Amino acid sequence: MMNYIWGGMIIISLIVSVFTGHVEQTAAAAVSGAGDAVTLCISLLGIMCLWTGISKIGEEGGLIKIIAKALNPILKFIFPKLDPKSSAFGSVVMNVVANLLGMGNAATPLGIKAVGELDKLNKCKKSATDEMCMFVVLNTASLQLIPTTLISLRQSYGSANPGEVILPIWICELCALAVGITVAKLFQTHQKDRGHKLWK
Repeated sequence: MMNYIWGGMIIISLIVSVFTGHVEQTAAAAVSGAGDAVTLCISLLGIMCLWTGISKIGEEGGLIKIIAKALNPILKFIFPKLDPKSSAFGSVVMNVVANLLGMGNAATPLGIKAVGELDKLNKCKKSATDEMCMFVVLNTASLQLIPTTLISLRQSYGSANPGEVILPIWICELCALAVGITVAKLFQTHQKDRGHKLWK
């Protein structure tokens, strides 16, 4: 679906540029944008490599286990139906820890693995379970202690103080997370009262 959306946007842009006489500017912007995209990818790749390495050091040194153990009571409340000893719960914990550490795109493989483990527990493949929907909420409104991607982007664009946005980001993330979890819990309660799934 996204391919059709992006393709449509490109075609519309080209048609508009022809009719408005801005073909040269459009071509120049395309070349410039491609160069900026490569530069951005290299920058983000460096960040991903750095934090993946740090997370590996933390894993080997036991830091990840300490953080995961501290998060267990909270995640047990958020995912009451999951067995804390199951591989699905472990995958969810690892993904949450990765997001907390600000690993950004490097946390995506852990998220995919967690969804796969949760899907194994899903008895009705046509609809998502409460745990899967709550996991999506956690990832959408995830709390990052260090928003490395945003800080690096601000630095690359010449910000005098790239890290000054950390506190506002924490406040926004906490509010979004609280609202998301509350709404998801309300949907789950309503679902039990009505006796059918709302997540489809």
